Amino acid sequence: MHSDPIADMLTRIRNAVSIERPFVDVPFSNTKLAVAGALQREGFVWDSEVIETTPSRTLRVNLKYGPNGERVINHIQRVSKPGRRIYKACDELRSVRHGTGITVLTTPKGVLSNREARKEHVGGEVIAEVW
Repeated sequence: MHSDPIADMLTRIRNAVSIERPFVDVPFSNTKLAVAGALQREGFVWDSEVIETTPSRTLRVNLKYGPNGERVINHIQRVSKPGRRIYKACDELRSVRHGTGITVLTTPKGVLSNREARKEHVGGEVIAEVW
């Protein structure tokens, strides 16, 4: 079993984008579904779906590319790790790459992007950076 399932998910997405796969399958968890939802709301992936497989469910994330096959996700990186948790308050959330990228956070109001967290006026644990 992987010690950091979120880092595993991000690595699978990074690898799939690098070989231009249309989708990536990861073992299902509610947190991963919420992270995929935040990526979808910010326009980095098309959507995600839960597939009933045995012995457990799988989360399929449909990756997004530009009209000429350009990558939408150029960089996806874990920030807060099990050995070193990183938390940010609402007023510490900065725009990533002049607004072209996002920070994904777990907050009391669910998994949100930095834009959504600022609007909701909540902080939380910084899961990943994407641009």
